[in-house]
Amino acid sequence: MTYVVVARYRTRPGEQDTVLPLLDTMATASRQEPGNLGYRVHQGTEDPREIVLYEEYATEADFTAHCATPHFQEIVLGKVVPLLESRDVLRCAPRDEVGA
Repeated sequence: MTYVVVARYRTRPGEQDTVLPLLDTMATASRQEPGNLGYRVHQGTEDPREIVLYEEYATEADFTAHCATPHFQEIVLGKVVPLLESRDVLRCAPRDEVGA
C-alpha cells in the first residue's frame, strides 16, 4: 500500500512563472527522500495558474517526514505559499481492490 498526496495550488495572477521553477526544485529534492516513490508537478492546460502536485510515498510517516525537511520548509512554506491564491491538499490511501 502507498500513501498519495494531491495538492492543488492556484497562483496569484502572474506568479506561476515564479512558482513553477521553485516546484521543479522541490520535486528534484523530494525524489531523493527515503520513502518517496514519485513527485510530479502538473500545470493546468486551460488555466496556467492552476498547478497540481502528485506525490506518492511508501507510508504516511514518509510524507510526514517530507513535510519536516528543510527544502519543504524553505521552498514550499517560505517561498511558494506566499505566492498562492489558494492551496488544497488531499491525502489518500488506496482502497482494497474489489473483484469484478
